[in-house]
Amino acid sequence: MSSRVLFSKAGAATLRKNARLEGATRMKVLFTGGGTAGHINPALAAAGYLRGKDPDCEILYIGNKGGMEERLVAKAGYEIRTITISGFQRKLTPKNLVRNAQTVVRMFTASAEAKKLIQAFSPDVCVGTGGYVSGPVIREAAKLGIPCVIHESNAYPGVTTKMLAKSVKTVMLAVPDAKKYFDSSVNCTVTGNPVRGEVLSAEREASRKALGLDDRPLVLSFGGSLGASALNRAAAYLLAESAKEKKFQHIHGYGQHDEKFLSELSELGFRQKENPQVRLLEYIDNMPLCLSAADLVIGRAGAMTLSEIEAKSKASILIPSPNVAENHQYHNAMALVRRGAAEIIEEKDLTGEALWNKVNSILSDPQRLRTLGENAGKMEILDANERIYRVIRSAVKGS
Repeated sequence: MSSRVLFSKAGAATLRKNARLEGATRMKVLFTGGGTAGHINPALAAAGYLRGKDPDCEILYIGNKGGMEERLVAKAGYEIRTITISGFQRKLTPKNLVRNAQTVVRMFTASAEAKKLIQAFSPDVCVGTGGYVSGPVIREAAKLGIPCVIHESNAYPGVTTKMLAKSVKTVMLAVPDAKKYFDSSVNCTVTGNPVRGEVLSAEREASRKALGLDDRPLVLSFGGSLGASALNRAAAYLLAESAKEKKFQHIHGYGQHDEKFLSELSELGFRQKENPQVRLLEYIDNMPLCLSAADLVIGRAGAMTLSEIEAKSKASILIPSPNVAENHQYHNAMALVRRGAAEIIEEKDLTGEALWNKVNSILSDPQRLRTLGENAGKMEILDANERIYRVIRSAVKGS
């Protein structure tokens, strides 16, 4: 029987056992997750740490065709294969009903595509980090007897995580609070969120030099990988006001789906050529450098964003997205706010003036800026990458 073909759980287990007995020690790990950078970056962080510990390991990533994971995973240097899958639309409009019907069909075709890719790769373990693309991949891998583990980065678990929890060996949690949402039969362990090695190793002064910054404070703002129109509107006012005195430098990522931002900023009187201290980017490709160099961060409250803010001990103003399942970004943000590690502006209260006033207030109070950053640093689980690595290795050994 070829080691590339899996017919059953017993057959899969036998093939892996025989490979180890024959001295084949190279571990093969399949990662899956997508939709947003919040699902992709944890996988890339874990993959990077795994490659550092086991340089000979073979890594494959399965993502959604056309998803941003195609670009980010390839850029990180990992092989990627894709399936076609979509999520259900919660708002039941005629157009969305058609989309939901397509999703039902894709659930079956995606499972078949996933199974074929899994059989071809024959992994020792499959690691899911969320997003609907991970559903069919983890489900099919588990049916084939491949040890599976999943990671939940939010304080409130996503639908995919809860759906797959009983099919995997271990559910890795970013925060202990998430455990209460799972059945007692589910094997949960707290690992924290994995943080990319490039983020951890970036040094402030070297980063500021590489970015060509001067001694003025740097504000870093972004609305997530897909952008955020409400945050962009407020940031436009902030940029226009700050341009009048130029007291601080600013890097703003406005996202790939907000074409109006630049024109609206221009309408407020902002002129890029007159403000070299401001950099406007559709997507921030060098986030480790920018985050390390920043004095104050403004952004959404996605789990990975918060973990990186904590890892670099940065003061932040968090604007949770209200358009996420179970309002989980608000709960993520409040975990920091309650510990004096961040400030919050809920989107319903967000205006350009409110953001401008809060930025001014924090940057004019060095002690407050320092305290916010120090408290954020106290929240980081420093060995999250190692904890996740141990869970992956344990899953392989237990197969």
